[in-house]
Amino acid sequence: MSRSIFALAALLLAAVFPPHALAEKTKTRVTILGVDHTAQLVAEKDQPGMLAAWLDLAKPAALCIERPPEQASRQDFYEFTYEIQGIILPWATKNATELCPIDWMPSLDDQLLGFGLDLDTPLEIRKAQGFQGFLTFPDRKILDWDFFSADDPATLAPLRKWANEPAPRADRDLPRRLYLYRTYMQAQRIRAVAHKRTGETVVVVVGYFHKPDIEAILKQDPAIELVPAASLGRPGEAAVRAATTSEHRAAILSFNLLGMQAATGVVNWGWVDRVLADFGTSPEADLFRTRYAIVTGKISLAEAARRYDAIAKNPASARPFTWTGVKDLARVDSFFDPFGNLDVRQRAEVELARTLFAQGKRAHAEQRLDALAAGLTPRKALQLRGYAPLLKPAVAAAKAP
Repeated sequence: MSRSIFALAALLLAAVFPPHALAEKTKTRVTILGVDHTAQLVAEKDQPGMLAAWLDLAKPAALCIERPPEQASRQDFYEFTYEIQGIILPWATKNATELCPIDWMPSLDDQLLGFGLDLDTPLEIRKAQGFQGFLTFPDRKILDWDFFSADDPATLAPLRKWANEPAPRADRDLPRRLYLYRTYMQAQRIRAVAHKRTGETVVVVVGYFHKPDIEAILKQDPAIELVPAASLGRPGEAAVRAATTSEHRAAILSFNLLGMQAATGVVNWGWVDRVLADFGTSPEADLFRTRYAIVTGKISLAEAARRYDAIAKNPASARPFTWTGVKDLARVDSFFDPFGNLDVRQRAEVELARTLFAQGKRAHAEQRLDALAAGLTPRKALQLRGYAPLLKPAVAAAKAP
């Protein structure tokens, strides 16, 4: 019986995509850009303006993004895909380009059955690092990640090995098996988009680990011409700069200075300095510059405390950050930053408390945090307290270059 079902499935695939019929049509050009999710915020050679400028060169008729259609229709995206929310969505809106969600994920029931948890819902108090923790890039290799790194066979070799080798124990092989099925379904959704865009260019931006298998599947389709991303050109420095927005700069600064990344020490400080120089003047800029100066050892703790206190007392500081990466507005955090959903004034209080802890002024630091928590919702206040240990030197001392 099972052999008959699989035979019928094969016949159905052949009927939907008959090779002889597709070969007669003009091919759709499909370019798959493999990305390391959110690496744009730490790797200068893969910075946000690079992707935006490259899309200007590619001029796609449609942009395929990594999110299932149902969630994307509600503007619900993965927390870890900065490249989508921070770069692609604004670019597509500006250029009136169709967005095509192509991801596939198991149902919630299947997630609970296979993994014992809802993969899309964070813990009430996130872990400092690791699975279900805050995003960081602790390996210094990320600083050398290039916009076209996914085109390098060496980048993909470890993934190919993992994908082709079952786990030693079959009961622990779900991640690999799910990856293979998920990637196949991504390819099928891309194929469907390509068949509707005959003779046009479709760009797919997807996690680089999906790229080789998607290409292996799509290259069998005579209606599709796979075009290497690098063949469309690399934007020059002037084009990248022109495509870089204030929101891009704010995201770079926030991730490297305020989020958990600073504690790893894996930061391109020279790049951060150049981004700061282009950020203008405002209480937000003052906060970024103060944080940069303290983590790079350019000012004393006492001077940092004085600056943070001044920012916190400035009425103009009671405004949101240019970029936060926050998905759930009811939380105090984001995937990138334990205190990401605070305004500039409130964040100055947090940074002041961090500085006071570093000075050994624990009681004063706790008082500032208590006053801040009193103005938050009960849930946000509990999370603020849950993340307060990360402000103490023994847990999160930032490493200067």
